[in-house]
Amino acid sequence: MLSFSCPVCGKILFIEQKNYKCENGHCFDIAKQGYVNLLQSQQSHLKRHGDDKLMIKARYDFLNQGYYEPLMRAMCSAVDKYLPDNASIIDAGCGDCYYSFSISDNLSGRAFDIAGVDISKDAVIFGAKRKSRLKLAVASVFSMPFCNECADGILNVFSPFALDEYYRILKDGGFLFRVIPLENHLFGLKEKVYDKPYKNPAEELNINGFKLIENTEVKYTLDLHDSESIDNLFKMTPYYYKTSKQDQEKLLRLDSLQTPVEFSVLIYQKHRGIK
Repeated sequence: MLSFSCPVCGKILFIEQKNYKCENGHCFDIAKQGYVNLLQSQQSHLKRHGDDKLMIKARYDFLNQGYYEPLMRAMCSAVDKYLPDNASIIDAGCGDCYYSFSISDNLSGRAFDIAGVDISKDAVIFGAKRKSRLKLAVASVFSMPFCNECADGILNVFSPFALDEYYRILKDGGFLFRVIPLENHLFGLKEKVYDKPYKNPAEELNINGFKLIENTEVKYTLDLHDSESIDNLFKMTPYYYKTSKQDQEKLLRLDSLQTPVEFSVLIYQKHRGIK
C-alpha cells in the first residue's frame, strides 16, 4: 500500500486519529478537507507556492465542463493498458486532481492506490473537493514524501518535471505518464491576445533512465461559446500572469472562441540499466 513518508526523517507515516505520525514521533495534522501538509519550512521561503487560488478555481471550473475530456480519456486508457491491478500511482503536481480522480473513477474496477502531491495548498484543497479515495499532501514534486521505488506509475500532467524524483520513486520497470503541449496548442487563444502570437517550442522527448515506449497525440478543435469559459481557459494558463492588462482586456469582448488543443501523451518505462 502506498504511504507517505516523513519529510523530517524519511520514516513511513501512519494515521493515528487525526494525524500522520512516524515512529520517531514527528506529527502532521490532517486538515478537515482530508489532506496533510508535508511542506517543510526550508521549502517555504516563497510567499506564493505553485498555482494560486484564481488559477486553480479557473482550471477546476473549466475542466469540470469536459473541455479536456479527450485528454482525460487518453490518460485513463494509457494507465489501464500499462499498469496492473492494485498498482500504486503518484500524481506529481496533481493540481485539482482532475486526471487522477478520473482514473480512479473511470477505472474503479482496477482498485488502484493513488496519491497526489502539489506544492499549492489551494490546489490540494480543490483536489479534495472531488471526494475521491486519493491520498493528498502539500509537498514539492522535487522532494516528494515517498520511499524509494514505491510506485508503479507516476503522472506528470503539465506540472514541473522532476526527473530525479521520478527515477527514485518508481519501481524498476515502472511507468511515467507525461503530458506536454504540442506546437499549436491554444494558438487560437494566443491570436486573440497577442499581436505576434508564438507557437510552442518542441520539447526533448528522450530522458535519462527511461525508455519512451509510446507517444499518442491528442488533437482537436475547442469551441467555446460563453465568456466565462473563455476567461477560465485564459486564467488557468501561465499566459494570464505574463500578459499586460491591455491585452487581457481583449478577451473580455469575446463571447466565442475557437482554438486548437494539442497534447502528446508520452509513456516511459524506467530501466535501471539505461541511466
